[in-house]
Amino acid sequence: MDILSSFYSGLLVVLEPHNLMYCFIGVFVGTFIGVLPGIGSMAAIAMILPLTFYLEPTSALVMIAGVYYGAEYGGSIASILMNIPGTPAASITAIEGYPMAKKGRAGVALFSTATASFGGGMIGMIVMAALSPSLAKLALSFGPADYFAVILLGLIAASAVSNGGALKGITMVVAGLMLGTIGIDLTTGDLRYTMGIPELRDGVHIVIVAMGLFGVSEVIASIRTNKGGSIAQKIDYNHFYPTREEWKSLFAPIMRGGAIGSVFGALPGTGQTIAAAIAYAVEKRVNRAKNLFGTGVVPGVAVPEAANNSATQTAFIPTLTLGVPGSPPMAIVIGALMIYGITPGPRLLTEEPDLFWGLVASFLVGNVMLIILNIPLIGIWVRLLQIPYKYMYPTIIVLICIGVYSLNNNVFDIWLTLIIGAVGYWMKLYKFEPAPLLLGFVLGPLMEEQLRRAMLLSRGDPMVFLERPISATLIAITVAVLIYAFYAAIRAKKITASTSSEVQQEGPNT
Repeated sequence: MDILSSFYSGLLVVLEPHNLMYCFIGVFVGTFIGVLPGIGSMAAIAMILPLTFYLEPTSALVMIAGVYYGAEYGGSIASILMNIPGTPAASITAIEGYPMAKKGRAGVALFSTATASFGGGMIGMIVMAALSPSLAKLALSFGPADYFAVILLGLIAASAVSNGGALKGITMVVAGLMLGTIGIDLTTGDLRYTMGIPELRDGVHIVIVAMGLFGVSEVIASIRTNKGGSIAQKIDYNHFYPTREEWKSLFAPIMRGGAIGSVFGALPGTGQTIAAAIAYAVEKRVNRAKNLFGTGVVPGVAVPEAANNSATQTAFIPTLTLGVPGSPPMAIVIGALMIYGITPGPRLLTEEPDLFWGLVASFLVGNVMLIILNIPLIGIWVRLLQIPYKYMYPTIIVLICIGVYSLNNNVFDIWLTLIIGAVGYWMKLYKFEPAPLLLGFVLGPLMEEQLRRAMLLSRGDPMVFLERPISATLIAITVAVLIYAFYAAIRAKKITASTSSEVQQEGPNT
């Protein structure tokens, strides 16, 4: 009953006219950017973030969340219609969605996607409302050593599941930690790594890092991979609504996908792509029509979308209750909260109840807006894909530069963003994932602060991290994750080497 009353109070907050407006703007802009291939939710949040500095914290967070799950939904549109995923998680949807579009059933695929996204979002919202208060109460018993161990586990977990490999992921985390130390040390007042540049005295702003890594670098990569004009083709919309049998086949995949997405979304460092991939793999084994998977079936479209949207909602659980990002975009959310003077953690639920429960209630309102908004606008999103790249990407770069310049009215910030963008593109070429770097950049100062507090309370004794049960358990899990990640990397390298040697031996024999 306490949860229901709190949710009702949050619903009253989000139904205020100005919050409704910002929620609608968030889901609309998020879907708009999500449809564009190669941009993604990270760039969408980074581009909208400067506009939220002039809003109240609740309105700003509702708008950012709307952009987040709106972009994740929008990414499925281009993946179904053109086999070009707008977001990484949408690449799983394309496995079944694009074959359906080629068979003339793009309307059914998009309608099923909208339904599954709504169902998965509702499951994620219920899980967040039910588990967040309990997790926050548990976290109130955490000391500085425990918080340090939680952040360390989140960083290692995020780097260990990096697509480039554990070693490259950890390298990016360390680079992010170093980038986060630039500026004035708040404890000693000393300048660190400013290289004599006055503009770096206050450090590097999170908007600059996010827009450079996930905006400018994505634009450069998309320009190089899409040198032609537009990417759209004529789409035939036959049988917009699923058949009766397909309606019956939707419920179970949505429930399974929502459950799997809720679990993986709440785990720090996993994210929507892993949740969607695992949900699709499970569904392919348990579904009655598993033999038809890969040819374009409705359950294969529904399950990754349900997992994707569910994981998007539950990623806020560790972000708001523990201060550890549940996914890379949540690092930007933590940075935004700190800019508003709000520290994410277990006290957030008691100190800022309107903000927390208003956000939870906005998931219901925003997902309803999404399903009402996107089904009639499918034709508009298709036409959007017909805009030539030569007009699209200069506009995005200009918007990024305007957003960065508005931070401090300083041209230096624009140059720094472009430099970081060029470095981010170089990282992509060599398969260094930028997300762990952003996590290290955001969590580095928090981890340093908790480390100093723990060492002060223990009078310099590092055994404090092993004497406390919570921190000792978390550090043991961190070590286990590290060992498993390196073992998996070495094993994969051996398998690759043995496969290549067998191919070389077969060559001369043939």
